Amino acid sequence: MAASVWKRCVTAAFKVKCLSPSFSARRWLLSAAYTDTKVWEAREKEPLNLALLANNMDRTYDRNLPVSSLTVSRFVDTISSQEEVNQAEYYLYKFRHSPNCWYLRDWTIHSWIRQCLKYGVKEKALHTLKNKVQYGIFPDDFTFNLLIDSYIKDGDFKSACSVVEEVMLQEAFDLSSTRILSLYALASYLATRPQLAVSEERMLGASLLLCGMKQDNSVGLSAQLLGNALLGKVEMSKGIHALFKGMPLSWERGYLSRALAVMEGVAAASGDVKLSKDSLDYMNDLLQELSSSSDSKSSGEESAGEEVKKENPVDEEDEAEQAKLPQYVSRFKELCSRLESEGKVDSASFLAAGTALAQQNMAAAEKPDLELYKSNVPAWEAERKQLIQREKELREKAEQEKREKLAAQAAAEQQGMRAEQ
Repeated sequence: MAASVWKRCVTAAFKVKCLSPSFSARRWLLSAAYTDTKVWEAREKEPLNLALLANNMDRTYDRNLPVSSLTVSRFVDTISSQEEVNQAEYYLYKFRHSPNCWYLRDWTIHSWIRQCLKYGVKEKALHTLKNKVQYGIFPDDFTFNLLIDSYIKDGDFKSACSVVEEVMLQEAFDLSSTRILSLYALASYLATRPQLAVSEERMLGASLLLCGMKQDNSVGLSAQLLGNALLGKVEMSKGIHALFKGMPLSWERGYLSRALAVMEGVAAASGDVKLSKDSLDYMNDLLQELSSSSDSKSSGEESAGEEVKKENPVDEEDEAEQAKLPQYVSRFKELCSRLESEGKVDSASFLAAGTALAQQNMAAAEKPDLELYKSNVPAWEAERKQLIQREKELREKAEQEKREKLAAQAAAEQQGMRAEQ
């Protein structure tokens, strides 16, 4: 039921597409300059054989010795096919479970995502990202943007939102470009009217809320409303402990109350901020759904009480919050009337507003990102060369020590032979 309201978003999206030439040109996505690989590909390459690198790592692991981060970096940089991407995934996993696991380099993570994009296996990048604890893949904001943008261009908004969820978990909504891409991906996915499981509502709600809190505009406020509403739904049905566990969220109860606070703040604001009509409709449907389920739960509570408690443990404070639902419904209606009377309801959909935001602001948001990236790549290269030099010095030192040891052994043998004579 909750997803049905987003049908209106689809119509709005088609209107925007027809009316805006730049929409069809996709200028509101990352520009060619942002996704261009020239700066990255211009790095100095080492002439390496992937098979020899793999054999070297296998022998090192067999001897229970740690593989260096430089070796893993070389392997990822030398990938030249989809099959080799699969091999690299294996060695990233092995490295993560080795004593050197904390030393996976930022440029190796960036290179891994770029290689997955280059050879058409984005699903590998997403798999390692979602299983970051097992692979050690914690990208920077620029790298996140490349992956989100790639999925958006393919129209795979569900996967784009999966990447946004990882951004949310890392609390990495620092770049304006990341926030714009994330809000567009979230709005586009919601416009497909997905049937969401409770776990998906939790992740999507947190992504909308945390990203929206970084945007001081109508799109950000609508995102906060939707995020709080989704999280409030989970809180009402599963309790607060099921909501914030493993998430960068507040453990204070009352997410529906905070959604109403967003509405009240917009109504009282003096600026030209509004909430999208479909986001308000979404919350209205959500409150109706919660009210219906609350009535059903009350009627069947006696027959299945013990079983429900085991599956969905809630405490007295959770029950007290659930009891506030009728107050929230009443307050929501009052605030909707107030927003309508004060002209604070935007007829444009959440998706249309997110698209307009991207069209207007993405070009300016890209500039500082590109400047930072162009300074990061040389810094990464300098660090990589230092590691290469360090590796060379250690190898020479080891060879020198080996020669000295052999010479000492030979001298000892000669001295022993003379003593026998």
